[in-house]
Order: sequence, then C-alpha cells, then structure tokens
Amino acid sequence: MSDKINKEIYTKLANRIYDLDGEVYRVLGSSLGRTFTGNRDTTIRTLSMMMYTKPDGHLLRSELALISNMARTIKDESERSRLMTEYDEILKEIEQLPNMFGSTDIIDAERVALNLAARREKISENDHLVICISRTQGSAGNDIGFELADKLHINYYDSEIFEQVLKRQEEEKFHIKEKECFTEFDKYGKKRETLKSKLRNMYRYHGLNREDAVFFNMSDLICNLARTEDCIIVGRCADIILRNNYIPHISLFISAPFEVRLQYMMNVREMDQKTAVKFLKKMDRQHKKYYEFYTSEKWGTPENYDLCINSANYGIKETIEIIERLIINRKKA
Repeated sequence: MSDKINKEIYTKLANRIYDLDGEVYRVLGSSLGRTFTGNRDTTIRTLSMMMYTKPDGHLLRSELALISNMARTIKDESERSRLMTEYDEILKEIEQLPNMFGSTDIIDAERVALNLAARREKISENDHLVICISRTQGSAGNDIGFELADKLHINYYDSEIFEQVLKRQEEEKFHIKEKECFTEFDKYGKKRETLKSKLRNMYRYHGLNREDAVFFNMSDLICNLARTEDCIIVGRCADIILRNNYIPHISLFISAPFEVRLQYMMNVREMDQKTAVKFLKKMDRQHKKYYEFYTSEKWGTPENYDLCINSANYGIKETIEIIERLIINRKKA
C-alpha cells in the first residue's frame, strides 16, 4: 500500500473520528465539552499524524476511549447504539492499519506453556466492576486494558485521560488558560517549572507542591469513578487508593521478561536497542518511585495484587481471555 493511499485512509478515518466526537457531544449536550476543541483542519492533521506515527498511537487510543466513555453515558438506547456502532467500525478499521496500537503482540512462543489458577471471590451485585491494572513498561498493559474495556463495554482510564479530565476541572475552577494548567507536562521527560509558576501553584494548591496536588485530586477522581461506574483504570496507584478507601476492585499486575519488553518497545516505538533499554529502565524506575512514594507499598510485589500475569506467555488476546475468566468466576462464586 503506497504512502499516498495510506494518508488518504488516515485522513478519512480522522474525519470520521472528528465527526463522531461532534455527534456524541451534540446528542449529550454535555457541559464537559468535546474531546477535540481545536479547529477541524488542525485536528484532522493531528489525528492523521497519530495514526501515521507509531509512537503516538497510545495518544489516539486515549482520545478514542474518551469519546466512547462519553457515548456510553447516552440515555437514549437507539442513539447510544448508533454512535457505539460507528465507534466500533472506526476502531476495527484502525486496528487493520499497519503498526497501530495493539497490532504488535507481546507473546513469547517459547514461554507459552503454563497454567493459571483463577481466584474466586464473590462480588456483590451492588458493587461496580472496577479493574485496576499496574504494569511494567513495554508489557502491553495499556493495550490489554483498552481492548478489555472495549470487550466488556465499560470505560477505560489511563494517565493521559486523567490528565485531560483534571486539566478541565482546573480550568473551570480557576478560570485559567489551558497552557497554565497544572496537568500539562511531558510524561516521558522532565517537568519544567518557573519561579512564577511555583509561587502561583503554592497559592493555588494551599502550599502543596504540584505533584502532590495532582495525586490527591486524582485519588478523589478515581474513588468517585469506582463508586459510580464500571471501569478499567491503568496505573495511578488505583489499586492502593481503592483499597485504602474500602472500595471493591480487582487488581492486576502485568509484566513480561525484560528482553521481551525490549523487543516490543523497539517494534512499537521504532527505537534502536540502546535507546529502548534506557527508556525501559527509566520508565520502570519512574513507575516504581511514584507507586512506592505515594503508597508505601512495594511496586510489583505479588501479594499486592489479585492476579499477576506474564503477558509474554499469552499475548494480548489470550491475556484478555484469562482476565475475563477471572471476572466470570468471581461473579459465579
């Protein structure tokens, strides 16, 4: 398939995504606003680039999840069905694109043979189904969470989505411009803060530093979500936050051997080996530091989770099937 044809497909899909977002907003009349707030041409170019550039696939995944999360709140069944059908068709076409999220599997053929014992524990009918996924970088944890949420028809949340939600809340509360919001930072790089912004944030967050304020606001948001809807939450210490607030949930830890994760990152992000090694080690350190600082628990310790899965032994699809069986068993117990 030529680059010209590829770009035409990307542009067509980008237009459909933009139109779906607008239609969901029109039907809902939501005060939360559209997912895409920029002008059409700029947004189409950005969406097309997300599909064309592999490393940005996770951003597109989060944008799609936001749209589907909103669409699932539509009360009119026929309208909800119509828009979710369009969403499903768009998602299927995106999944057929080369190198899109979820297209690079994590499975390691040499490690496939093992058994998994499902844990049985009854979930009350009054409890929402909340699945918290912790993961090592490059274990396909986000892809697994996203596809599982879509399969279960429940909402999906990850760090990018939380940052957007908190940013909107911050803008509404303080009537500030988007570029001044505390949630804007480079996830993979260093956060830069001027003296002026530090003083402003000290006033805004009652003496707390920005990172602590983000964590506490995010904790409240996670608890509210878990009390009001079925959902999947990736990262953000959600398992410990919900445990400390006595909110029922299923906690998972997804990982894979370093060499498998390394190859996965080289494929997905088009990195050379040296860069991928540095990136993996850096992100694992950040995840560990963040988790242990805010929870006082050891990141990745099996006792902290209901189920730990080596995604390299199963791949994305079968890992999702295993988690589904866990959920079914818990409901039947």
